Amino acid sequence: MSIQVRSLEGTSQAIFQHKFFRCVGPIRFRSQLARDVSCLLDFDDTASAWACQSLEFRRGFDTHRPDFVIERDHDILVVDVASKGAPPSWIAEAVRAGNYSYQVWSRGEIDPIRLKNCKDLLRYSGPDARLGDRIRLLSALEDQGTLTLSECLQLLQESQPIVALANMILARFIQIDLDTALLGPETSVRKFSR
Repeated sequence: MSIQVRSLEGTSQAIFQHKFFRCVGPIRFRSQLARDVSCLLDFDDTASAWACQSLEFRRGFDTHRPDFVIERDHDILVVDVASKGAPPSWIAEAVRAGNYSYQVWSRGEIDPIRLKNCKDLLRYSGPDARLGDRIRLLSALEDQGTLTLSECLQLLQESQPIVALANMILARFIQIDLDTALLGPETSVRKFSR
């Protein structure tokens, strides 16, 4: 399965420039809530790729582009973000007719701690960790099982430590707990596992 991206030229929606790791195609959000959801998608271990408003569905003269199309191992999930009213009543049926899964996400379904942690890490997305740092950190995690965030940062010598750590999380070399508490020195880090 792969996400097909269609051009959205001529749309009046705002375009935000931000480095996302798994986004394919133009980055466009209808609302701040949709932008927040995009921050979560890069850290969703079930998502291999995602796109903004890349599929258009029709019923009669009505058209609708859901906010996100998310490629996962077992299916493609189409998501509408309910921030300023509900999506069209016919969209769920139209999406399922296209052999996709469909969900509507609202603000109440977003964990504020996870969102804050994802936003903080995305601010540092950029260059990959240097090979020496990656090997040093992965070797230490292999030996110890888990390390604290503070211990990991001390091991990173060739790269900017927080940038390297954020990008190793995004690249799924390592994983941390994004849900329990805000990231801090004692946050537990371990090798990525499915």
